[in-house]
Amino acid sequence: MPKSLRSPRHQRFLAQLVSLRKAKGLTQAQVADKLGRPQSFVAKYEGGERRLDVIEFLDVTAVLDADACEILSSLRS
Repeated sequence: MPKSLRSPRHQRFLAQLVSLRKAKGLTQAQVADKLGRPQSFVAKYEGGERRLDVIEFLDVTAVLDADACEILSSLRS
């Protein structure tokens, strides 16, 4: 199994998060502010430099007003 940080499925996951953020009209800095994190936190997970753990993912989807289950379901192989 390939490392998930660079897998096509992980890239689709990141693309979904970026697309959702942009659809909401939010900048990386605005998302980071709502999360109480630095802008670099958002830049690094969107750029694939770091992984989100489950709790961070749930926090991000809450900020984006997105359905975490729907995002995960779309990633099934």
